[in-house]
Amino acid sequence: MTTLPGRALLLICLSLLAWPAGAGWLREQQDIMGTRITVEVFHADDDVARRGVDAVMAEMRRLDAAMSPFREDSELSRVNREAAAGPVPISRELFDLLQRSRQVSDLTDGAFDITFASAGFLYDYRRHVHPDARTLKQAAARIDYHNLALDPATHSVRFSLPGVKIDLGGIAKGHAVDRSIALLRAMGIHDALVTAGGDSRVIGRRWGRPWRIGVRDPRRPDALVAVIPLEDVAVSTSGDYERFFEEDGVRYHHIIDPTSGDSARGLRSVTIIGPDATTTDALSTSVFVLGRERGLALVDRLTGIDAILVDGQGRLHYSSGLEQLQPH
Repeated sequence: MTTLPGRALLLICLSLLAWPAGAGWLREQQDIMGTRITVEVFHADDDVARRGVDAVMAEMRRLDAAMSPFREDSELSRVNREAAAGPVPISRELFDLLQRSRQVSDLTDGAFDITFASAGFLYDYRRHVHPDARTLKQAAARIDYHNLALDPATHSVRFSLPGVKIDLGGIAKGHAVDRSIALLRAMGIHDALVTAGGDSRVIGRRWGRPWRIGVRDPRRPDALVAVIPLEDVAVSTSGDYERFFEEDGVRYHHIIDPTSGDSARGLRSVTIIGPDATTTDALSTSVFVLGRERGLALVDRLTGIDAILVDGQGRLHYSSGLEQLQPH
């Protein structure tokens, strides 16, 4: 197996690959942001390692409080309640993330669109609830990132239509991972892993070796489709197995196609490899929506980005930068 600095495949089940912690290493997991947060750090000073882990967990909780669509007191929920009535002043951090989301929307011709929530809120995957065709069509008509008006002068956001909602589930966890890595580096920690659900970023090495990251088989939770050594990369996976239910042979899952308001279908999972988790998080959702041909075409146009896709039949497809990984 060849080490690929700057390239990786996403960690889904860290427990399958992790070594036992030792002196200087500290590893901890907590459930925050509606997902499992995993932090593993090394520092010769155990107190620094402890402070690093605590800082990451505190940052995850802070961002959850600000950007969760499920918390009525979050800044994001306030936007969803008030922005149709007029401009809502927001924090610089949230404003910048909305601008970043718009840039990805432009890049992907709308395949990434945080206003998917205008229809996405109609689904309840735990209770196996989905909207009927008429309700879905009405809600999907509100999905369009151009319905978000951002004013840099006042750091405010306004919705141009009533009924528009936004959800940062396709980018916020990546942002949280990047923020966490920045905090660790500022504390002098140079070997670490931070994972938030399907989004991971690693810096440095683990026990002097590259981190080993695996991609979960979308239909077999205990199996991996690939394992690759990596250093200093971010990796994100979007899959139709994360939040879903099946009805009459149709799988309804949380990755919404903005053109229809329905679940995007054709792929089972998309893993994106890149320099930062904010980018890989957003692109894994985008490529899933675009599908195999258009998704790989997009990835191959982008510098420093690679991908591995699992299609509807379970076959693997790689971007051109990872073609050496394909079986012969």
